[in-house]
Amino acid sequence: MTTTTSRTATRSTTTRSVPVVVVGGGQAGLATSYYLRRSGVEHVVLDDQDRPGGAWLHTWPSLRLFSPAAFSSLPGWQMPASGDQYPPAEHVVDYLTRYEERYEVPVRRGVRVRSVLPVDGGHRVLTDRGGWEAATVVSTTGTWSRPFLPTLPGREMFGGEQLHSAHYRGPDRFAGRRVLVVGGGNSGAQVAADLLDHADVTWCTRTPPRYLPDDVDGRELFRVASLRVRGLGEGVGGLGDVVAVPPVRRARDAGLLTAVPLMERLTPDGARWPDGSTRAFDAVVWCTGFRPALGHLRGAGLGWRGGRPVTDGPTAASVPGLQLVGYGDWCGAASATLVGVGQWARLAVSRITAPSPAGR
Repeated sequence: MTTTTSRTATRSTTTRSVPVVVVGGGQAGLATSYYLRRSGVEHVVLDDQDRPGGAWLHTWPSLRLFSPAAFSSLPGWQMPASGDQYPPAEHVVDYLTRYEERYEVPVRRGVRVRSVLPVDGGHRVLTDRGGWEAATVVSTTGTWSRPFLPTLPGREMFGGEQLHSAHYRGPDRFAGRRVLVVGGGNSGAQVAADLLDHADVTWCTRTPPRYLPDDVDGRELFRVASLRVRGLGEGVGGLGDVVAVPPVRRARDAGLLTAVPLMERLTPDGARWPDGSTRAFDAVVWCTGFRPALGHLRGAGLGWRGGRPVTDGPTAASVPGLQLVGYGDWCGAASATLVGVGQWARLAVSRITAPSPAGR
């Protein structure tokens, strides 16, 4: 992997000033920095990781992109091809590392942002390495650090191992064990397929898994999301939920990747279903999604609706000078994807650089 030139922050209590602070150095932070740099806007990117890669640093080895490399790129530079149609996570980490170097992203590593507070004319960003004052803050912290675990009767009683897919690192530790994989999306399908040759796997989903046609991948999902955001989405739904990347396709076609309905509760030694049947398990892997990592914005004055900040695309509706990029469809369709985040980073920067009050 290419050696990064990023600087690791030293401890400081100094408060520094800069026009824009970007919180988070993953794919959304890099895309935002690209457009800020292209617009000539001085900025700093604060990231709590010790090296580039964002959430991709924390995936399991067999995780695959849902689209070919050529259709999984950040703005400005196409992801190089890999030896696989669907590149593995390590290829993405290498791409993000080289992207950061290519565009000389001004990232400071090992900096944990504690809070973003409104001050006259802007924001104060408090970190464990000192403070920053900025007219504009772009939050790009994603969701990986907030794995979601559902409320399910008996979950605290279960005597085996439980972990979220965010902390799944491969099948070896589960060899010979009885494993319940919960979740019907792409992570559930990929984790279940990954475990099949090593463990006794039961894949449990709320509704029967819906596979996209085998000739459809993330490119089509992005196209559909783009149509929806332009108000042209009627009639383009119903594609499915699971991209049949090669390991998933092989397991499905062999008849090994079948799902059972969601269990009713966990028991001390397994799970029970609504029909009264039970199964014993040694471990549960929860592939149940994530929530936005927005704890640093608790004091920022965000307006909330339905458990999410109120935004106009990436722009916080109630907080001048605050943009949110890369969290999902509520702040921009497909904004949580490599191929989709660029358009929303570009829009956020266009609003930052626009004359007031449009730039907010």
